[in-house]
Amino acid sequence: MSNKRNLDTNRRRDLEIIASLVKPGSRVLDLGCGTGVFLKQLKDEYHISALGVEIDEDSIVRCIGNGVPVIQGDLNDDLDYLPEKSFDLAILSQTLQETSRPDKLLSQIVRIGNQAAVSVINFGHWLCRLQVAFRGKMPRSSHMPFQWYDTPNIHFCTLQDFRQLCASLNIRVVAEYPVSGKFPRLTGWMPNLFAIGSVFVLEQQ
Repeated sequence: MSNKRNLDTNRRRDLEIIASLVKPGSRVLDLGCGTGVFLKQLKDEYHISALGVEIDEDSIVRCIGNGVPVIQGDLNDDLDYLPEKSFDLAILSQTLQETSRPDKLLSQIVRIGNQAAVSVINFGHWLCRLQVAFRGKMPRSSHMPFQWYDTPNIHFCTLQDFRQLCASLNIRVVAEYPVSGKFPRLTGWMPNLFAIGSVFVLEQQ
């Protein structure tokens, strides 16, 4: 669950949105922090108190090298070692679809953070729908580059699926920031069809 942060974070619109939600001096947790590049950027710019959780040992070494405190942990396990409301913001960026039980992880995130910023990939994007409908093949795109047989994504959802899951878990969606593809205006109008993903700000009810 580390591949997302090996990308150039400056080109990740969802990370830009999440960064805009961070308050100076706040306590920030990044679940699946990878090499810690994003948390380091937040530390340098906002002087936050940061902590990452990561499973990959090589990424943990690089995280420490970046000056970011990190705990080795599997997001598929219980996160009871992280106290309730111990962070102002808990981040989960493009990782939910890789976990075995997204519902349980979401419940943990809103327990740990006063708010959670969850970046979700939208498998209901119009290009995904067209590839399945007209090519009869699992969708691939620049933000989903894997083949069906080697993808880390094991749970596919649309933005509407995610909203319904939050409602069923009594999780409040405070805000939603769709990430546009080629059609920004249409994305704001029909995000479930035109957004390549979205950043959801969540709270425990």
